[in-house]
This record gives sequence, structure tokens and C-alpha cells, in this order.
Amino acid sequence: MKLKLIAWGIGITTVAATGFVGLVYLVNLPYPMIRRPVSKVAPLLLLPSYIEMDHNYREAIAHVEQADQLIHHVSSFDDITLGEKKVKIAQQNLDKLPVWFIGYEPKRYCQMFSCSWQFTLDEFEAARKQIGRMEAIIFQQKNAYNTYQQAAGNLQQAQKDYQTAINPQQKQTILTNWQHSLDELQQLPADTFAATLASNQLEMYQRDFQAVAGDMDGLKKGNTMIQAAQQFSLAATNLCKNPPHPVEKWQQCDKLWQQAIERLEKISPEETSYLATQTLLAQYQSNLGIIKIREKIEADSVDALETAKDEIQRRQTSYAKRIEPEEKGTFVSELQGTIDQLKEVQTGTSSYQESQGLLKLAQAKLQEVSK
Repeated sequence: MKLKLIAWGIGITTVAATGFVGLVYLVNLPYPMIRRPVSKVAPLLLLPSYIEMDHNYREAIAHVEQADQLIHHVSSFDDITLGEKKVKIAQQNLDKLPVWFIGYEPKRYCQMFSCSWQFTLDEFEAARKQIGRMEAIIFQQKNAYNTYQQAAGNLQQAQKDYQTAINPQQKQTILTNWQHSLDELQQLPADTFAATLASNQLEMYQRDFQAVAGDMDGLKKGNTMIQAAQQFSLAATNLCKNPPHPVEKWQQCDKLWQQAIERLEKISPEETSYLATQTLLAQYQSNLGIIKIREKIEADSVDALETAKDEIQRRQTSYAKRIEPEEKGTFVSELQGTIDQLKEVQTGTSSYQESQGLLKLAQAKLQEVSK
């Protein structure tokens, strides 16, 4: 009899425990219609998901900080590789966070366990954006490093091939490839680890190149023009980096690229260095085209912003006291025109930030008047 009672007791306890575990599992599912009522009456049942959220949040922040240090303080390519791994882990942690209840659900948990973090939607989005920026940096770093390795390997091979070349035509082909590899090293993005490595070796590579190229009279004039063009291209690159820039600065960049192109265009098809300049010339012309586009976008955005500001000033004067009922339609139409004008200001321009502030004010005024 006692054994039966004990068995019944164990069975009931097991069923009850199983039911409780199932209940806890159910209420911790990421469904607002279940979680919200439970969070108000029995928040402790949601403790497992809060703990998991807390863990993933802390892990994400820690890995983002580690990745940031590795990516922005590179001492070897291993730092970039490790930084990439940290970014992926941080992304996985963020993916596990239940974004739909950020900003109000964790309050219960924090009331009970005194959170030292805020875990707001803005903070979550900031982490996402930081990861996105680091992914872009890693992509650039890896591409630059691959370019560096390939160019450095080609340079070493060109040095060997030149020693065994027999006729001038073979030597010219080798020198053309050699020059192309030098150009690739010179054009590596300045803020990459690969550019740092290249800068330590570039002088030696250029010295070796000049030592053999100088022996060929046909290349001498062309090399001088190429070097001059590269000086202008370097000046243009340094001047144009870190946009946005005013129109005047884009115009200066435009002139520098044109100067570089003019130097290359002076090399005639009869000269032995002509083929070596064509790839470089195509790249410079492409860069000039990009600068002209950026210059036009900047100019158009400045014009759009100034036009909108003039319209705002005129409207403030016209409706300084109040908007009469019969004037409301005209005012709304004019205000919508100003909003459309502000929307023509494009991102990446020096006018964009100011235009966005005016746009928010204009939209708020339109909403107020339209009521």
C-alpha cells in the first residue's frame, strides 16, 4: 500500500514538474501575446529568456569592442582575420536578441536584477551600424591585402623574368607588367594595413624598376610623364578623401586629375611606355568622371538648400502674423514645395545635415497646419 502511495506521489510530482517546465518553455517563446500578460503578473517565469537576452547582449557588446580594437589597431593580418571572427560572433549574438520587445520588456528583469545596461532600440541599432561599418572596413582590408600580395608577387616574378629576357620586346612587356604592379601598390587605400606594408617596400621596388627601365631610352620620357602624372593623382586623392567637400574643393580635385591625365596623354603611341600608360589613363579618366559627378551633386544640393531657405524666409515674412483661412491652401502648397525642394539635397553632401533639420521642421509645420 505504501509503495503504491509513493509511486502515485512520484507520478504526480513528475507530471507536475513536466507541466511546469512546459509552461515555462511556452511563456518564454517570442510571442508578444503570451509574454506581455505574463510579464505583468508573473515576470519570474520569463527569467530564462531575460537571462539569455542579457547574455547575448553582453557578448555582442564585448565582441564589438574587441573587433573594434583589432580592426583599428592592426599590427598583422591576423588581427584583421580575428576581428572578422569577432564581428561575426557579435552579429550572431545580436541576431538572437528579441528586437520586438526591446525598450520595455527588459524593465521587469532590470527591476529585479539591477541591470547596468539600458538595452534600448537606439543602442541596438547603434551596435548594428557599428558592425556594418566594421564589415565594410574588413572587406576593404582583405581586398587591399589580396591586391598587395598579388602585386608584390608579380613584382618579384618580373624581376626574375627580366634577368632572363632576351629581346627588347620581351623586356618591354615585362617592364609594362612591372609598372602596373607598382601602380597597384601605390593606389592601395591609404588607411589599410596593406598600404602600410607596401609603403615600407615601395621605395625599394621603384628603385629596382628605375635601375632597369633607365637602360631603355624609349621608356625614359614616358616614365617621367608617368611619375609626374602620379604626383598629380596622389595630390588629387589626398585632397578628395574624407568627403563631403564644398564645390570649390571638388573643382580643385577636378583640375588635379586633369593635370595628371594631360601628362599621360603627352606620351605618343610610338613611345615604348605608351601601353603602360593606357590602363593608368583609363583609371584616371574614370576618377575624373566620378569627381565631376560629385561636384555636380554638391552644387545641385547647395542650390536646392539655398532655394528652400529663401522660400522659408519669404514665407515667414508673408505669414508673420497669422495664416488666414483663405490663405491656408496656398500656404500648404508652398510648404509642400519647400519640402520637395529639401528632399533634393542628397546624402554625402555638405548641405545634407542642415537640409534634414529644416525638412523635419517643415514636415512638422505641414502636419500642424493640415489638422
